[in-house]
Amino acid sequence: MFTGLVEELGKVRTLARGAHSIRLTIAAEKIMSDVKLGDSIAVDGACLTVVDFTSNSFTADIMPETYDRTTLSLRKAGDSVNLERTLRVGDRLGGHIVSGHVDGMGTLVSVTPRDNANILRVRCPSNMDPLFIPQGSVALDGVSLTIVDCGTDWFEVSLIPHTWDVTVLSRKKKGDKVNVETDVLGKYIHRMLQPGGRVQGEGKKLGTDFLAKHGFLDQ
Repeated sequence: MFTGLVEELGKVRTLARGAHSIRLTIAAEKIMSDVKLGDSIAVDGACLTVVDFTSNSFTADIMPETYDRTTLSLRKAGDSVNLERTLRVGDRLGGHIVSGHVDGMGTLVSVTPRDNANILRVRCPSNMDPLFIPQGSVALDGVSLTIVDCGTDWFEVSLIPHTWDVTVLSRKKKGDKVNVETDVLGKYIHRMLQPGGRVQGEGKKLGTDFLAKHGFLDQ
């Protein structure tokens, strides 16, 4: 589990590509201080497993599912990427709960400076629409952000100067792809409220009849 606060920018050193897979090596400094084999590291928001490392780099495999779903399939040697290690028990949850399981790719529609902030509008697949709410949370390339506005097939986030300066989002331009991870709690609630959704242990469909029966809606 991650919190969406980028620790440093790494640089893609090498890539060995398969048809729908990649083994990539990323140069890094800060996060290498305590890396071990099998550790999880979020790379642009996608959770990857360390399969090899040196004092200043680590290697990870990108499997077909991650390749097809994330922007890591678009990376090339020399590209910068956001890096974050997993949370430890007792760490502050400075952003929001980020699983590192990217839901899909969005497209950057615009970047609009507004006083000391930069407003990013992102177009996303329509199936994500129900998971975006104003003041809700979203992770873009692994960065924990607050949704300031949203509509059909799009949402906007506002980046403070610090986030703009220390993440790859400042290097994005109109038309670029970004990794989008919606709020994990919202996903579970949305799934439960769909036709056929089930409440654990009840074995019954969760719908308006169920909610009314248990006092959540007026009958």
